[in-house]
Amino acid sequence: MMLKGWRAAGVAFLAGALAALAMPPLYWLPLAIVGAVVFVWLWDTAAGPKSALLRGWAWGTGHFAVGSYWIVEAFFVPPADYGPLGPPIVIGLAALLGFFPGMAAGAAKWAAERWPKLGGRYARLVLLAISWTVAEWLRGHVFTGYSWNPLAHVWAFAVPLLQGAALFGVYGLGLLTFMILAAPAAGWRASLLALVVVAGAGFAGQSVMVPVEMGDGPLVRIVQPNTPQAEKWRPENRTRQLNKLVDMSRRDGFDKLSAVIWPETAPPFIVEPGSPALEVMAKAVPPDGYLLTGAARGTGKRDEGVWNSLLVIDKAGTIVATYDKVHLVPLGEYIPFHKQLAPVSGFIGRGSFEEGLSRVTLDLPRLPSFSPIICYEVIFPAAVTGPGARPRWLLNVTNDAWFGLSSGPYQHLASARLRAVEEGLPMIRAANTGVSAVIDAYGRVLAALDMQQEGIIDHRIPATREPTPYGRWGDAMLLALLLLAGAVLALIVRFTSSEISRISSR
Repeated sequence: MMLKGWRAAGVAFLAGALAALAMPPLYWLPLAIVGAVVFVWLWDTAAGPKSALLRGWAWGTGHFAVGSYWIVEAFFVPPADYGPLGPPIVIGLAALLGFFPGMAAGAAKWAAERWPKLGGRYARLVLLAISWTVAEWLRGHVFTGYSWNPLAHVWAFAVPLLQGAALFGVYGLGLLTFMILAAPAAGWRASLLALVVVAGAGFAGQSVMVPVEMGDGPLVRIVQPNTPQAEKWRPENRTRQLNKLVDMSRRDGFDKLSAVIWPETAPPFIVEPGSPALEVMAKAVPPDGYLLTGAARGTGKRDEGVWNSLLVIDKAGTIVATYDKVHLVPLGEYIPFHKQLAPVSGFIGRGSFEEGLSRVTLDLPRLPSFSPIICYEVIFPAAVTGPGARPRWLLNVTNDAWFGLSSGPYQHLASARLRAVEEGLPMIRAANTGVSAVIDAYGRVLAALDMQQEGIIDHRIPATREPTPYGRWGDAMLLALLLLAGAVLALIVRFTSSEISRISSR
């Protein structure tokens, strides 16, 4: 059956939307297979590159509309209720992101028309996988990037299948994932090979995962206060919220801790040097330890701005180290050209955080070195550690309270787990309303507090592992995989051509 025009676009939109249901937390993997096969079929029957691009764009729009629906939740958080703006903004974002699958389809179709030998059923699978991967990498980098829900996240329910990210990163794992999911479009032999590859990857992944070893690593306490976003910044609640954080920090076992960890912007006010609140916060500092807290950081000078930061506070209430968030959320944490737009800031409705200078690795006495990652930053591969010596662990502080009980926080957690796998480093994750977690260097969740739960997690920092190939060389490993895929494509074309010539000569 041949589909044209709006019918083809409608099927593409539906197929992309269904494929999004294979992402966390549902993991309906068969729908990802359906979505990938339909993507290939629509590409194969497209009249040309323009038609393929439009079909790929429709597929991507449906995929990202469902995959990012949770953003709407933030627009309904009082007191600033902008609910009516939520749906059109999410649809607009989905339409914009849809151009990346669209470009992948259009570029692959152009190549197949220019070199017809690329149009064979096996060759087209590899060609589309390469094009998809390049487009997905671009999505994570163009205009500051938005690498949410890369295709490889469909495997997050099976930790052994994530281990390929230690070699090639999440985008490289996505290349293999595309070929596996779309294999039925190339026939039963390709489908059988895909099953063999998945089984082999699972076995190999399981074999490299050593048993969990805690050893004598430092004991830390994650505090999840479960403060609703609508209540967080009300002036009348500030004292109560701060006291709650301190009380939770000082529960039984406090004297044995090396650090207490609070989530992103945990204190409901701007923290400045010399602030009386630091004396109260110091009560949450264990003996010979630290309080590691996300906070809105100011300098005391109004014209210097405010940063979304990670603060390290000692027993004296002194801020001994800071990290200022480098990768801010466009329109959420900063307004482009906000300084130039200052005269009309009243129409904008909110200000901007200042951008941090660089990522850091913090090395403190009595605590293994670590790299802080604040909220959104954890979704970006090869961008979670500071320069210099490799840290021993990663610290992710976040506040997903904006998004309620939607799929967003679970998808955010999947990104955190993939960064741990890529870097071969354990991660401690503190979230305001969840999901707080202790993640080992293989992406296993060792302890967690689910959404909208109040509580603490006491846990030793898991052991690190040897630097992974991706942790050492980053996207150079992805490039190597793409070149390998290109070589495989060339071999397929050559073999197919030789086979055709042999049959024709009979």
